[in-house]
Amino acid sequence: MSSSPDKPPANGGGSAQGKKKGGGFLQRQAKKKQTNSNSDHLDSNSDFIDEEELLKKPYISPDDVLKLRSCTESYLCDPEANVFSIDFTRFKIRDIETGTVLFEIAKPPPSEDDEDVEQDEDDTDPNAGRFVRYQFTPQFLKLHTVGATVEFSVGEKPVNSFRMIERHYFGDKLLKSFDFNFGFCIPNSKNTCEHIYEFPKLTPAEMQDMIDHPYKTKSDSFYFVDDKLIMHNKADYAYNGGISAM
Repeated sequence: MSSSPDKPPANGGGSAQGKKKGGGFLQRQAKKKQTNSNSDHLDSNSDFIDEEELLKKPYISPDDVLKLRSCTESYLCDPEANVFSIDFTRFKIRDIETGTVLFEIAKPPPSEDDEDVEQDEDDTDPNAGRFVRYQFTPQFLKLHTVGATVEFSVGEKPVNSFRMIERHYFGDKLLKSFDFNFGFCIPNSKNTCEHIYEFPKLTPAEMQDMIDHPYKTKSDSFYFVDDKLIMHNKADYAYNGGISAM
């Protein structure tokens, strides 16, 4: 868990609280933009589905989450759904235009002391590592394209048709829906992939509203194998880094 710097860089750099944990990535060409991705999926009212209705289904598909009208209140699957032992180990965000690294975090390797400590199951948070909180400067909202590099490992099972859908909201307004396909991941592999995010165009008034309301911007990251939800991570965002409190 990393702490926020006293003065985030003016180029949009940020900090995060918590660890993003769960998924894995096939080693593909860096900077490769996924096809048929990053669409807004602004569905008509007749296509909306409630979170409560999804939780009653035996499994959740990509089409299901694309019908959500707002960020979820709860997690749509249990941590145990990740039967493929996919684990994020490193995450980096950079500005594509300048190459400036805006944020980077890595999961520390397990130590011998960690292995020797027995933790009471009652004290274990089942959702630990599934939520991350970011704080960026206002300049971040002015960026056009960023690259998000993720490193991950895969367990003993092969991973077929690995896919991520990430939906960003400000309040109940869908800002952008990103859709990336990773294909096949071999068992017991370590993988790296960079996703290219093209940010939505925001008006000055919208930017100011997001700056004035820290952590009202939220996202759901859904991970699927063979079109079945196996992981769900959540995040929220503030864009007031470096702004002195009044």
